[in-house]
Amino acid sequence: MPNKLAGEKSPYLLQHADNPVDWYPWSEEAFAKARREDKPVFLSIGYATCHWCHVMAHESFEDPEVARYLNEHFVAVKVDREERPDIDGVYMRVCQVIAGHGGWPLSVFLTPEKVPLFAGTYFPKSARLGMPGFLDLLREVHRLWRDGRPKLMATGDKILQVLQQASQGPESFLEESDLDRGFGQLRAAFDPRWGGFGDAPKFPTPHQLTFLLRYHARTGNPAALGMVEETLMAMRQGGLFDQLGYGFHRYSVDARWLVPHFEKMLYDQALLAMAYLETYQVTGKAFYAQVAREIFTYVLRDMTDADGGFYSAEDADTEGEEGLFYTWTPEEIAAVLPEDQARWACEYFGVTTKGNFEKGRSVLHVAEMAQTLASQAGLSVPAFVDLIDNARAALFMHRKTRPAPLKDDKILTAWNGLMAAALALGFRVLGEAQYLSAATKAVHFVWNTLRDPQGRLYRRYRHGHVAHRGYLDDYAFLAWALLELYEASLDVEFLQKAVEVHEAMLDLFWNPESGGLDYTAKDAEKLIIKEREVYDGALPSGNSTALNTLGCLAQITGDVRWEKAADGIVRAFAHEVKKYPRAYTHFLNGWDRLLGPGCEVVLVGTGSNLEKEAMVQCVRQGFRPRTVLVVKPLDEARRAVIEKLAPFVASMHPVEGRAAAYVCRARQCAAPTTDVEQLRTLLNEAC
Repeated sequence: MPNKLAGEKSPYLLQHADNPVDWYPWSEEAFAKARREDKPVFLSIGYATCHWCHVMAHESFEDPEVARYLNEHFVAVKVDREERPDIDGVYMRVCQVIAGHGGWPLSVFLTPEKVPLFAGTYFPKSARLGMPGFLDLLREVHRLWRDGRPKLMATGDKILQVLQQASQGPESFLEESDLDRGFGQLRAAFDPRWGGFGDAPKFPTPHQLTFLLRYHARTGNPAALGMVEETLMAMRQGGLFDQLGYGFHRYSVDARWLVPHFEKMLYDQALLAMAYLETYQVTGKAFYAQVAREIFTYVLRDMTDADGGFYSAEDADTEGEEGLFYTWTPEEIAAVLPEDQARWACEYFGVTTKGNFEKGRSVLHVAEMAQTLASQAGLSVPAFVDLIDNARAALFMHRKTRPAPLKDDKILTAWNGLMAAALALGFRVLGEAQYLSAATKAVHFVWNTLRDPQGRLYRRYRHGHVAHRGYLDDYAFLAWALLELYEASLDVEFLQKAVEVHEAMLDLFWNPESGGLDYTAKDAEKLIIKEREVYDGALPSGNSTALNTLGCLAQITGDVRWEKAADGIVRAFAHEVKKYPRAYTHFLNGWDRLLGPGCEVVLVGTGSNLEKEAMVQCVRQGFRPRTVLVVKPLDEARRAVIEKLAPFVASMHPVEGRAAAYVCRARQCAAPTTDVEQLRTLLNEAC
């Protein structure tokens, strides 16, 4: 018989709707039951494509013995971390305090008043390899709740005190030397053999790479760019990248990017696409542009809803096995391809009889460069590349006949903001109209579907159902998308919307006592602490993103209120960032913009003016991360809007009937130019 999750829309909660555990969603009903029956709460947090969540579910939550004990002595609550990141953030911090680490599934025991008593991650049903068994843990918590409650409650009070102290810190400020320290820490952790930072498991963490690009732009240090290029090259050649269907997996379990954890997350695609695009801007190397196109091919083909929103993730598992969908044996390849093509495909993709994964299967990767194999095959390099491309297409089509991993088809405002921002940047860098169209459609979907008439954003859409008022990252990531769309399309509609979202964000999330932005809105459900996140993990934090977008908006509009808000974020979190800058690289990106020197380029001319279009392309060439482009159109209605949003452009006009460019730096504007080559010279000198 289904439990109380059966009426939910979350794919993760619905995965557990038929468990024998009497699950409740996070609700007052669950905690009222715990108070009424004097039981502790077992809180389990995960997400639909989480491999170890599936394992714990199969071992324990589908087990009748575990379910009986859990139902008798606890109230069990399930939370989808992607729908309720506020709850996940608070109790993940609890787990890190108690266990020194975190992860998913997140397993927490609470009082009926939501005070944490104990926390951990994955537990097997029975003890093994030094891990306590989940059933033994349930029995011990029940015993302590029954016989040792004062001691247990004292532990909960101490955890709360630690959490409350950790959320406070003195006001401080950053310096340019903090950028140097961030670079130094990344350089010390860099893996010169395989790229990336640290040892296994190895995560992409794209904002570390975009920080290094900005550091290279600021200092000219070649090592910063070298680390980026080596990492991006190694990731694309490795098993971290889906060599047949494109897109990146979550992380590599080894140091060489060979064997991935196979789930695919929308946010990884967005952030990595931005890193490849920016590296293409810096280097001009077609390889990086091609990888960005491959990522977009995957997202637009497999992760896009008919209405324009983007799905959240694809699972690592099929038929109960991780990676089965993505891995191959030589026999399987030989069954699909002609003999000679199969041989070279196996050589190129590293498919061997021994395998590099479980059960003799192989994760596809670029095992040998095409130039080397072309010589061995007696082919020209272009002919060999064609052979591999044809093999890839055939294997991809055959793979589509396999049982596919679960697709988590919920649409999240925050992650859609990231993907739209990446696609808008893709159009600006590569000039491909389909990327601008997809970004525009996604943002319009969010604006029209996940936003109420009062301007309040919501977190999640699925199958016609909208749920959960938005969190800080929903606002910050959507603001990022709107600013990227403005600079891509030069349509003032997106700038208007960006201003609206920033105004709502500051109104709902600004903390007047501590400065900076809280993760939850001022009228949100009260949890045990008010979380304020600044750490840049798999995703950049909301505060780091807001720092970047506020700095950008201040440049575009000249409005000091956005600059003041950005300054407030820096002052609120500088003490944390200074401790270990490497952990806050997207925050450092925002600080790099605020430090300047920044450039504002204002173009005045009609949309059909070819001279103006040539100037737009001139501004978009190269990598200028602290430069913004504003266009003042000549038609009266749009001119009035841009002059209201950015009053400093009011005095800027065409010159002798020709489109004119004004290049401004440090709040001073050079004389306008109507010549593209002179504009290029001004940009190179000032920006």
